[in-house]
Amino acid sequence: MRYTWIFAGAAALSLGAAPSFASKASADACAAKLSPEAKQVYAASIGSVAPGADMREVVRGKTRSLVMGGKLTRDQARPAAEAAGACLKQAL
Repeated sequence: MRYTWIFAGAAALSLGAAPSFASKASADACAAKLSPEAKQVYAASIGSVAPGADMREVVRGKTRSLVMGGKLTRDQARPAAEAAGACLKQAL
């Protein structure tokens, strides 16, 4: 009888995780259509996107790092961050 609760709990946890995988898949599908610059921002940011995280600050910080690292120009940064942000919202 005790094991029934364990299995029921495990099943509930696995079902609760399913929507987040679907959201990540949706975000990844969106990102596949982005410009190369926006894809860089998306790739740098996706690992830090989580419920409760300030997504604007995450994207801003990651984009700033890409600019400082010479991977994006200042002119490319804003449009790339905005486009990546639209896809990143789908990951939540």
